[in-house]
Amino acid sequence: MNSTVISTAIPTVIITRPQHQAQHLVDLLEQVGRQSVVFPMFEIEEMLENPELDQAICDLEDYALVMFVSPNAVDAMLNRIAEKDWQWPSSVAIAVVGAASRQALLKHGIDEAAVRIISPTNTERTDSETLLEELDLTALRGQKVLIVRADSGRDFFADALLGAQINVQAITAYRRITPIFDESKKQELQTYLNAACAWVVTSSAVLRTLLAWCSQLDQAGAVAKMQQQNLYVPHFRIAEVARELGFKHISLSASGDEKLLLALQSSL
Repeated sequence: MNSTVISTAIPTVIITRPQHQAQHLVDLLEQVGRQSVVFPMFEIEEMLENPELDQAICDLEDYALVMFVSPNAVDAMLNRIAEKDWQWPSSVAIAVVGAASRQALLKHGIDEAAVRIISPTNTERTDSETLLEELDLTALRGQKVLIVRADSGRDFFADALLGAQINVQAITAYRRITPIFDESKKQELQTYLNAACAWVVTSSAVLRTLLAWCSQLDQAGAVAKMQQQNLYVPHFRIAEVARELGFKHISLSASGDEKLLLALQSSL
């Protein structure tokens, strides 16, 4: 179990991302004196054997655009490119949804000085629909677009491009894995639940897992108690799912850790 002492004065921030993706937000919170705990609700597993993605990398200059569905998709493809000691071709534009994916690109040395990066200009609503509005679908007609994605998710973006007579190839580059809910995690979750923490949730799947895990706790009313926790989410679609699942206190921020930090600080 995590040995962190949970604050009762200022709500401890529970970050439900994988450990390696949580550190930036942990650092930001530490800078403003906020206590945080990383409680991963999913893990990312890159597909080591992925001949389809390897072939797409070899043929990268054939694509007019590569769309990454998440920072994990960025890492999955660009890690493989780095292994081959290749550079991203400047002629191939990149499309991403949110600020976290832009940060992931920057981590790999890709910025708009070298490559055209397209993302929603409306930072209050970052999703496939708003990303689609930024694209010149007429110019892309008949060209090839690559979508790098997880093993699950919506098909809206691919379907919209296909409807615009654009050649789309979607490749699965990583899997989301839910951790085993063992006794240690049960004790940890129960501690956080009873302390009324602030929960950062960046995936709608986490919400369902939280309720499923709470239903397995040896505590009456654990699910209802979870639904009363304060949630902080960076995407309106996650907020919609939270409301559908019965969560009562939902704070929606714009995309990016800095925006999440502002939302957390403004709630004090």
